[in-house]
Amino acid sequence: MAVSTCPLRCGAKHSILSAMKRRTLLKTLGIPTILGVGGVFAYSRRANARSFYYEGPPSDHFDGVRFFLPGQTRDKTQAELWSWRMAGGKQVWPASFASPFQDRPPGGLRNGLRVTLIGHASFLIQAAGQNILVDPVYSERASPFAFAGPKRVNAPGIAFSNLPRIDHILITHNHYDHMDMATLRRLAAEHPGAKILVPLGNDAILAAAGITLSIAARDWGEAQPLSTDITAHLVPAKHWSARGLFDRRHALWCGFVLETPAGIVHICGDTGYHQPLFTSIREKFGAPRLSLIPIGAYEPRWFMRDQHVDPQDAVNILLDCGAKAAIGCHWGTFQLTDEAAESPAEELAGELVKRGIGADRFVAFRPGQVWEG
Repeated sequence: MAVSTCPLRCGAKHSILSAMKRRTLLKTLGIPTILGVGGVFAYSRRANARSFYYEGPPSDHFDGVRFFLPGQTRDKTQAELWSWRMAGGKQVWPASFASPFQDRPPGGLRNGLRVTLIGHASFLIQAAGQNILVDPVYSERASPFAFAGPKRVNAPGIAFSNLPRIDHILITHNHYDHMDMATLRRLAAEHPGAKILVPLGNDAILAAAGITLSIAARDWGEAQPLSTDITAHLVPAKHWSARGLFDRRHALWCGFVLETPAGIVHICGDTGYHQPLFTSIREKFGAPRLSLIPIGAYEPRWFMRDQHVDPQDAVNILLDCGAKAAIGCHWGTFQLTDEAAESPAEELAGELVKRGIGADRFVAFRPGQVWEG
């Protein structure tokens, strides 16, 4: 029987580094190293005999310790990480990149589909009477540390106090810009009926952090009914996972496909480009009514290509899955990589013109912007 595990060493009170050592490490290496944007130190050469978070039989994407995408390229090396960090190509972001939008969503939506970008990769999806959060992050920093790390440059597009009753929370993976414990604790306190759905192993992480909501963990290819009308399917992504220094790929990552009465909603999650992942969405579920596709955190390309798509690859995903409409996300809120704040939206617009695709089919959303259909 497959079970999730979490030894004491992953708890916050059993921190590997003292506060002073953490500050020194962050100053020397830069926060992306710790976050796992580059994260070579998230993989220890002192290989562990077992996963920190999950125990189950080996499969075509789990070797007994770590998860992987079949055919996935190797992890980046320490030398490659240093090459990126020392190259000096990081563009300067503004301290504030405010969005002109702010949404006050209805309490529920019986007919149709309503989707709001809260910010970065956080969404509120409303359909068939259900209110569904995706990767909710309301913290000021996408970081394990309150004192350092990528800082929010715009407010959430829905104030926390304006959230409707939350029925479900979908979390694609455990990087800090997607799994935010402070937000999840707040949701548990104010929306105790909400249920969380995560890929394998992440339930152990949430339980160890004291998240009291009901949590279900599923594998790629498995499905979870969210209601009588909505089913969530976990689908593969070309990415990885880590919360700390030694747990790289010990928990699974995923995208989601939601079957709703208003149509298919495809949630890419973080991913590099691998065409079969996206053509299979259309083959299995049909063309999505809406696809949520990341467009940012992609430079330098030689380093980020295998984990984050750029706007060109994002358009490839749109065409591969055949989505009728798409929202560009994962840009303009937290600076994780080198490109300028506005570059993802500008490059997406140029790519759509180049390929003769209408600008209204794939829009780079700002926080608080709403799609209805």
